[in-house]
Amino acid sequence: MKVAVFGLGYVGAVTAACLARDGHSVVGVDVNPDKVALVARGRSPFVEPGLDELLVAAVAAGTLTATTDSSAVATTEISLISVGTPSSPRGEHDTLQVIAVCREIAAALSASQREHVIVLRSTVPPGTLERCRELFLAESLDEHIHYAFNPEFLREGSAISDYDHPAYTIIGTADPVAEAALRRLYAGVNGPVLTVAPAVAELVKSVANAWHATKIAFANEVGRLAQALDVDGRAVMDVIVQDAKLNVSPAYLMPGYAYGGSCLPKDTRGLVFQGRERGVALPLLESLPASNRAQMDLAAEAVLETRPRHVLVCGLAFKHGTDDLRESPAVSLVKRLIGEGCEVRIFDADVCKSHLVGTNLAYIREHVPHFEALLVDDPAEWLDWADVAVVTYGSPDFTAALHELPAATPLIDLAGGSPTVS
Repeated sequence: MKVAVFGLGYVGAVTAACLARDGHSVVGVDVNPDKVALVARGRSPFVEPGLDELLVAAVAAGTLTATTDSSAVATTEISLISVGTPSSPRGEHDTLQVIAVCREIAAALSASQREHVIVLRSTVPPGTLERCRELFLAESLDEHIHYAFNPEFLREGSAISDYDHPAYTIIGTADPVAEAALRRLYAGVNGPVLTVAPAVAELVKSVANAWHATKIAFANEVGRLAQALDVDGRAVMDVIVQDAKLNVSPAYLMPGYAYGGSCLPKDTRGLVFQGRERGVALPLLESLPASNRAQMDLAAEAVLETRPRHVLVCGLAFKHGTDDLRESPAVSLVKRLIGEGCEVRIFDADVCKSHLVGTNLAYIREHVPHFEALLVDDPAEWLDWADVAVVTYGSPDFTAALHELPAATPLIDLAGGSPTVS
């Protein structure tokens, strides 16, 4: 393919070199003449293992050129935009360079009216690709232009290996032409290809980096606390990362309702207490209970905004497949709703059929003393009674039970992550 790569920084230069190596004809475009001159001579503008060799070979083979002239895009099929998006003073991604490049591309393509694929790779907030599309629409080019967001996951120091062996390639588009072009462009790259909505792809990149930052901060807090306790923190985390079932896995990483039960709240509080006792700063761990409370508050507010008298709650235990009510966020929700004057009925098959004893029974009696009177065996009998139905965790029982819920009755699915009304 004939490709233009806008921006010859870390991402752009590595991408241009790898594409040229794979047989594409690439022109790199950058406003900085020094970068352009280096790339044109087969030299990397920065230190990256293996990049000089790729650039030398590509320039010698004639598959890679570089220029400051954006009109070069007129002879290409696809443009990859990899310019910088630094933080503004407010902390937002500054997309001025992205918008400027889109204007330049639009001007270069306006005379030809040729089919072209615009691929945004810069890290940007959701909605940026749509803003770019509006620029081309203003130039009456939209019917000839196809759009996609294609986030990169290249780490400095291992960028070429990351390009060749990605966890996946993400194509954010609803345009089959753009999707086909990117699949063709990356045909030589190993790994699965995921096609998602553009806004999802745009948000994924920032979320991935925030997750990496969270892991680093978490590990460092563990290290600080372990040192204060005279424990080898690296030995602790070495054990943690060997659990691929729960610790380093998809487990617990899907948006849903708040955490609860007899372990997570207690043990998080315990670690925070140990840190405070020893004067160790653990701001990330300390923030977890507050974040959890915020999720519970949002859930209660979403229910109360419907101004209900009668509320049917599906799920009282802290998760599916258990009758454990200790620190269940659903118990807190029921208690709050009763306190606000709502009449509540609860369906939870596991709780209904269990024989609660010990601390489990003591906990629910403390928070909802007459909970037995609120339990129902057949929620279908209460669907017409309810002003709103609430699902606190995913269960086939709830799906079947709520199938006949009247269309006018709001359903708030907390298991879906955001407590929105449908």
